[in-house]
Amino acid sequence: MQAQEENTTAIVSKRTYITKPLATSKVPVINGIIDEVEWDIVKWSGDFIERQPDENTPPSQQTKFKIIYDQNFLYVAYRCYDTEPDLIEKRLSRRDGFAGDRITLVLDTYHDKRTAFSFTITAAGVKGDEFVSQNGDNWDPSWNPIWYAASRIDAEGWTAEIKIPLSQLKFGKSKEQIWGLQISRLFFRKDERSAWQRIPADAPGYISEFGELHGLLDIKPQKQLEIQPFTVTQYDTYPEEEGNPFREGQEFKLNGGLDAKIGITNDLTLDLTVNPDFGQVEADPAQIALDGFQIFFEEQRPFFVENKNIFDYQFANGSDNLFYSRRIGRNPQGIAGASPINDSGPLNEEFIDAPANTVILGAAKFSGKTKNGWSVGILESVTSREIAKIEDANGHRREAVVEPLTNYFVSRIQKDFNERNTFIGGIFTATSRDLGDAYNIDYENPDTDETSELTEVRENNLNFLRKSAYTGGIDFRHNWKDRKFFVEGNMVASHVEGSKEAITKTQELLTHLFQRVDASHLTVDPNRTSLTGTGGKITGGKSGGGNWRYEGGVFWRSPELELNDIGFLRRADEIKQFVNLRYQFLKPTKWFRRANFGVEEVSTFDFEGNYNRIEYEFNGYVNYKNNWWTEIGAGHKPRIFINAALRGGPRFRFSEENFAYLFFGSDSRKKFRFTVGYVNSLAKQNNFSFERYVVRLNYQPFDAFSMSIDPEFRKNLDKTQYVTEADFNGTPKYITGNIDQQTLSASIRLNYNVNPNLTIQYYGQPFISRGVYSDFNFVNNATAKNLKERITLYDANQISFADDEYAIDENRDGEVDYTIDTPDFAFVQFRSNLVVRWEYIPGSEIFLVWSQGITGDGNTSDHLFRSLNNQIFGQQPENTFLIKATYRFVL
Repeated sequence: MQAQEENTTAIVSKRTYITKPLATSKVPVINGIIDEVEWDIVKWSGDFIERQPDENTPPSQQTKFKIIYDQNFLYVAYRCYDTEPDLIEKRLSRRDGFAGDRITLVLDTYHDKRTAFSFTITAAGVKGDEFVSQNGDNWDPSWNPIWYAASRIDAEGWTAEIKIPLSQLKFGKSKEQIWGLQISRLFFRKDERSAWQRIPADAPGYISEFGELHGLLDIKPQKQLEIQPFTVTQYDTYPEEEGNPFREGQEFKLNGGLDAKIGITNDLTLDLTVNPDFGQVEADPAQIALDGFQIFFEEQRPFFVENKNIFDYQFANGSDNLFYSRRIGRNPQGIAGASPINDSGPLNEEFIDAPANTVILGAAKFSGKTKNGWSVGILESVTSREIAKIEDANGHRREAVVEPLTNYFVSRIQKDFNERNTFIGGIFTATSRDLGDAYNIDYENPDTDETSELTEVRENNLNFLRKSAYTGGIDFRHNWKDRKFFVEGNMVASHVEGSKEAITKTQELLTHLFQRVDASHLTVDPNRTSLTGTGGKITGGKSGGGNWRYEGGVFWRSPELELNDIGFLRRADEIKQFVNLRYQFLKPTKWFRRANFGVEEVSTFDFEGNYNRIEYEFNGYVNYKNNWWTEIGAGHKPRIFINAALRGGPRFRFSEENFAYLFFGSDSRKKFRFTVGYVNSLAKQNNFSFERYVVRLNYQPFDAFSMSIDPEFRKNLDKTQYVTEADFNGTPKYITGNIDQQTLSASIRLNYNVNPNLTIQYYGQPFISRGVYSDFNFVNNATAKNLKERITLYDANQISFADDEYAIDENRDGEVDYTIDTPDFAFVQFRSNLVVRWEYIPGSEIFLVWSQGITGDGNTSDHLFRSLNNQIFGQQPENTFLIKATYRFVL
């Protein structure tokens, strides 16, 4: 390893490029041909250095560029030399596809050494743009500014020109602007990256190491004003249900809305949306969570994705965050099926028309970063009161409120200090619900126009919801020794208020489980109307310099912490400690291009002091000389206790676990490439086992067309999968069973690019999951190390099955003590989107969308492919056809 250490960071001088303003009103024509005299006012800059795979060596092909400007635009010209121009990869893709040979301009216009704007142009003329944050650790392609680009291939290689409106960039007032600058090129057929400013392989970050752009004199900040109205025409078809007035087989909708972007100052922007439409957004992947916890889905809606880095407050590990924008516009939480009764008894069978999502009436977002280091974000959104329509077989109608009128507010602030090496920030969120009367008890007979008073089953259909929720936090990060070392942390607090029913339910949620029978530090208080909790983290380590990286820290979440009104929290009542160590090879060898390996230790406790888990893991990655790669890992969990496994029962022990995974893939440059992976987990005494098989196939037969399919198969066997809780003579019985769960899914994508601005994309995902239970048992000693002491199997004289129900005679006296509904399941789903997207002028688009969905219950006795055939190919699907048109006015 000594040879590796000798290649660690030396002092790297910062390069400077000096631009000049255009002297006349004549400007370059953006056509990819660099022949205008306007470019002659500045000199070419080049001397790029290789960054990957062999850092600090001459690249295979050189690159040079020029930058000029006027009061409205920044212009950049590139010359990318290539001694074999016939081999230049001109792969077409949708915007932000980043395929083939390409060159990227990255500008740190705030010069904060943490954030930047990225503009990429490919040899095929496809644009890509990203907002970069976290010193290069986060690249967000959802940022879609208006800019112009063109490229050409000639005898010397290829050239490109770009024109960026200064209104799309953010910078403060100054006589001379000094921006961070980096230009990098991907020489595709060798998968070689070169850069204008050298960044050593062991550098502690990316943006902090940029060179500088000088010479931007007397440019005035551009106040941005953009208005983008849209219209949507939608036609739905679905299977008609006889007698159901809400399922007549088809439906037509016409909708419209408005998005706007207003530059309050050059670096602070107000985004507005009225009645936003997200119809072209790809459907979420199907998942089943047997552990009962909520599933995290990535945000895909453009309004919330843009500038999301400013609002992000990931306070602990994983997906825990004080702001989870998917809460806004969520599925209605109320249940519309609770029928009122009249004097003659329950009403007839009812048909329900419940909204699938909550309408966002409007939202505003004020965000940006000032020149002196203030980062600001404020978001305000109002969602509508959603009503389900209910009608019985006699035509009597009523309504039920399934989601109240709700206001969401988020504010975020950070301030840079210490030459951008330190920041301190804070966040505050508020959720307010107008619960009001959740049931409309007027009962209308359409034949007589008479109404009669009815008695409600529940006093308030939404009384289980919290009335208000508030969260706040402070965070910081400090870097020293040229950013090679860091310490960061945060603290959060939450306060929720509501009725006794709402707060009691909150205490009993899987996130909290105050009713856990063996938890001496927790108890359900049915009279409480509020909860207050805290959480946070403190971590530190080495992020740059030399071959070694290390980090350690502690996270915590108190039992009463509750974030799920506008944030995301899976589990409270936990303290987690972790340490990891990683070694990076900084120079390629004769058999690999890049490689690293690491080890990690994690342990967890709850606030009662219970030592719940410890695990160790080794992992490594190698990218070979032929550009194939391998990722490998293995671990051991000698101690596993889970507080939530029995849903309020005692903390439950699982047997020791060993796991391992192996993934490898072929050269990503090739027309055909693949990834194959296998994951295996196995516990002692066969308590549980898990296998995952992954195949990813990608094929691009010609530049304009690509296709991929990612099939995946999972097999989960668990002898102690929770089933239910039963009462046996006043004693709770926690019942588990041996589950055999098999899941098959595949993501299918087809992409055809007519040109960089006109694309056709297809996405489809079949998903089948079947779970069959056997060997039912009850928990005997939840914390016993031996599985046979932990559970007791029912014998043949204690359990019988009939009519989808298990009858349990636990004491064998011939009488049924309790019953269990069969937990077997077979879930089948198919979702697909076909989208034609045409950006007819920069920033303005037309979408033609066909979405299709099928969801059904399969037969648990069928194998997976038979369920696929019967429940997907043999069923009538639900279809949505829509046309969405937008026009972006830039004023």
